[in-house]
Amino acid sequence: MDIAHLGHLELMTPVFDKSVRFFTEIFGLTIAGEKGDSVYLRAYDDYERYSLKLTAAKTNGMKHVAYRTRSPQALERRAAALKGTPFEIGWTDGDLGHGKTFVCKDPDGHVIELYYETEWYEAPPELKPSLKNQPQRFPGRGINPRRLDHWNGLAVNLSECREFFEKYLGFRLTERIVLNDGREAGIWLTATNKSYDFAYTRDATGVPGRFHHITYAMNSREEILLAADVFLENGVFIETGPHKHAVQQTFFLYVYEPGGNRVEVANAGARLILAPDWKPITWTEDERKKGQAWGLKTIESFHTHGTPEVAHK
Repeated sequence: MDIAHLGHLELMTPVFDKSVRFFTEIFGLTIAGEKGDSVYLRAYDDYERYSLKLTAAKTNGMKHVAYRTRSPQALERRAAALKGTPFEIGWTDGDLGHGKTFVCKDPDGHVIELYYETEWYEAPPELKPSLKNQPQRFPGRGINPRRLDHWNGLAVNLSECREFFEKYLGFRLTERIVLNDGREAGIWLTATNKSYDFAYTRDATGVPGRFHHITYAMNSREEILLAADVFLENGVFIETGPHKHAVQQTFFLYVYEPGGNRVEVANAGARLILAPDWKPITWTEDERKKGQAWGLKTIESFHTHGTPEVAHK
């Protein structure tokens, strides 16, 4: 249990200005820094300086995901475990807001940063909250997400990825989908008492290392319903939802930001895993064909759209 929690993601966008406007004016994140071709964004209850690094690029997708460790010693232990493996990339001095970082990649090629030293957010006077146990005042802008919750990647070989995260990073499997032929088609893993910090689903294109979505938590289902209206009024493409997942029971809404990356808003704290001896839930192929919790069929693009975008085989 050396991993404390999901820290941030770096997403690439080919339409930088439009993506920044989406995440600040419509989504409701706050700019916490700028550096080079990147802007650093935060939700009002993120305790670290930022939870999303948005970078101008020729393509879209995720450049890296970062996890904070529980201590400097935990960071060294994870680096030692990965040293000399095919997954090691090496140490860096870190990025804006956090210190030295060990970089690796999973079997599918997703780049992962591990760090401990971090900058706690200090709100400027105009963003000071009324309640001292909240990092930043409620923005009252756009849909107002509370915090970064999880992310979802696409992968070619899910079993290899699961074994990597279990062996080298100490994540626990909480739920999974297993096809009739025995292959894993979906895995949900956690390093905390949340039911999942990230998920991987099988990439139908066969292209490794792609990105499915980033998820921010809202305070309630009602706020997600209101978010749907905000997206509607601003011409944001709504892919699917609002509705409730069968796996993990998350109440969801999925949209695309202007750069083509999928973004989800979900209810905060839907389920917690408190049992130290939790037994992973396995869903069969036939069970998943029934669709979502209340019968909504899973939209086809949910299996085919990922970033960077490629032709579906």
